[in-house]
Amino acid sequence: MSEIRGPRPRRRRLLRVVIGLLVLLSVIGYFAVQRASVGGGAPFCVASADASGRAGESEKYEMSPEQAANAATIAAVGIAKGLPERAVTIALATAMQESALRNLDHGDRDSLGLFQQRPSMGWGTPEQITDPVYSAGIFYDHLVDVPGYSRLPLTVAAQKVQRSGYPQAYAKHEPDATVLTAAFGGGGRLDCGGPAPTQPGDPEKVREGLVRIFGKDGMHTFGPQGGQGGQGGQGGQAGRNGGGGRAVEEPEITMVEKREAGEAATRRSRAMAHWAVANSREMGIARVSYDLRGWVAGKDRGRWQDKGDAGAKNGDGDPYGAAAGEVRIFMAR
Repeated sequence: MSEIRGPRPRRRRLLRVVIGLLVLLSVIGYFAVQRASVGGGAPFCVASADASGRAGESEKYEMSPEQAANAATIAAVGIAKGLPERAVTIALATAMQESALRNLDHGDRDSLGLFQQRPSMGWGTPEQITDPVYSAGIFYDHLVDVPGYSRLPLTVAAQKVQRSGYPQAYAKHEPDATVLTAAFGGGGRLDCGGPAPTQPGDPEKVREGLVRIFGKDGMHTFGPQGGQGGQGGQGGQAGRNGGGGRAVEEPEITMVEKREAGEAATRRSRAMAHWAVANSREMGIARVSYDLRGWVAGKDRGRWQDKGDAGAKNGDGDPYGAAAGEVRIFMAR
């Protein structure tokens, strides 16, 4: 009687490889379908250096909502200080290397936060250092004290602030940091997909976050359908019902008006709008409009839409876009 043998080892290895590839392709296909669906899938954000959204892969950078919110804060603080794009790029590249854009509660020795700053080295208290607005602000304060920092190689400028043991590590993040800089304050954009918020937003929390970065000038909080709530109040109920008696669930909004023309004001407005999108999940922001463009949580695959785009309408039929030069932030209800 001949001996019965099992599959040869080589065939078994080949079978395992084939099964593994099929599983991998299934997972990739699942997430592709999830991202392609309107309003579905895991949350994600993509920064693009091309405002048209048709940039090549090398001009995009993908992040989690947590990373996007921290990157948006770092960029917004630099823009609010009136610093050039080079300063923002240096700060973003530094945080990408030090923390991968995560607000860490640990690090080497007593290092903490986005920039891994150390309380023992005079950067501030642990509470201050783990506050993204503070940590970004003090990084910029040290950076601008470096003579000619904007003309230095990024690794040199970052190292003069950080005093890292691995200064060359910052260089690899410069291309991605440049994309983020364009997305938040230049000619690019930040798209964030995923489900819409399920909990009501807090307009006062949004307003407080914006005021901490940009100040109070030109900022107002309105109640449903335009009832102004002064310094973040609930506002009146005028206009809550539509002309035909239909209840209109218009969310409360925080509105930021551009007071003056010019490049600096445009950068601030863009930074505000993209900061709101990046923080939409955490703060319950349902919709953001900026300069005739709009973004709606859970719709359009997380992409910004132009006012004239087909189907670019919000729930009550108004165009996505705000008036030219305005930023409008609508809270979920």
